[in-house]
Amino acid sequence: MQAKSYELNDYVEMKKPHACKTNRWQVTRVGMDIRIKCQGCGASVLMPRRDFDKRLKKVLKEENAAE
Repeated sequence: MQAKSYELNDYVEMKKPHACKTNRWQVTRVGMDIRIKCQGCGASVLMPRRDFDKRLKKVLKEENAAE
């Protein structure tokens, strides 16, 4: 099983949508724990990296990336 690569400020899609019906999240902290911020309502969730890796569906590419 290959680990999906994600970095700080990446946008990700989780397997299940948030209560506000949005499935787009921004990674705001990377370490032993991962903090993600809902792009619909602004809620923030902190979870262990192991749980995050299980619940991650895919890493989204930002359309207007400034790099």
